Amino acid sequence: MIDIFLKSLPFFALIALGYGSTKWKFFGVEEIKGLTRFVFYFALSALIFRFSANLPLSDIFEPQLTGGYLFGSCAVYFVTWAVAKLRQQSGEVAAIEAQCAAVGNMGYMGLPLLALLLGEAAIGPTILMLTIDLIVFASLLVILVTLSREKAALFPALGKVAIGLAKNPMVASIVAGLAVSAMGTGLPPVADQFFDILAGSASPCALFLIGASLAGKSAERVEVALWLSFAKLILHPLFVAIGVLWLFSPSPYVAAVAIAGAALPVAGNVYILAAHYGIAPQRVSSSILFSTIFSVFTISAIVALVAPG
Repeated sequence: MIDIFLKSLPFFALIALGYGSTKWKFFGVEEIKGLTRFVFYFALSALIFRFSANLPLSDIFEPQLTGGYLFGSCAVYFVTWAVAKLRQQSGEVAAIEAQCAAVGNMGYMGLPLLALLLGEAAIGPTILMLTIDLIVFASLLVILVTLSREKAALFPALGKVAIGLAKNPMVASIVAGLAVSAMGTGLPPVADQFFDILAGSASPCALFLIGASLAGKSAERVEVALWLSFAKLILHPLFVAIGVLWLFSPSPYVAAVAIAGAALPVAGNVYILAAHYGIAPQRVSSSILFSTIFSVFTISAIVALVAPG
């Protein structure tokens, strides 16, 4: 476990660097926003596109992984939603708390960290889990909120979700990369080198931005945030472990990647959705803060438990 912790420590050091640089006003709000746009629209999109284009479809789409990961994510989603309802929270708040427990930082943190800890073969399963998070759970929240607030019919709500997905550069990058992969030709050498250079900036910049985003987050609703952090870092990988080890049974290596991926902290885009819809952004912010801090230790422990060999 110590070896895994030391391997992951530089990643969390980059997060700490982003936090300190922003907390001490070395970077301003507008500078962070500009870097965020660069990573979101260019660097991270290039990383995802290049990986998707250069991987065979069979390395990405694995039915057993899909079933096991969906089972675990839906299970923790339901448990967290039920606990929120027992606390007499509204349907919208229950949905955003469930989102915190089910959606991890798969893009900014998961892709580089899991590839380092478990090898480059982890990239395909990680892209699949990222796709599930983006398409299934982000869409589910938008649908629930739209139906609740606007009393709209299902199909208009689905139309809004489809437009939102089409505008998401991560989704577009996955679709474009898979289209290239399906053609079987791969990227031309010049194009591959271009995307490789651009993608090289994604991991350090993304990790730096995670820390920068934490600098502006406050620790409010601490009890709820601690519960949501526990649900994300412990319950989510536990339920995914049930899905991939006993119910759907992909290869041991893919199962390990799925469990480790489920152990990632709460994703930043959950806060974006919470702030956009005005649904408990403070508790989501605190959940991201606490889960990211605790994940320094929990990810190392979980990877040590499940990694083959």
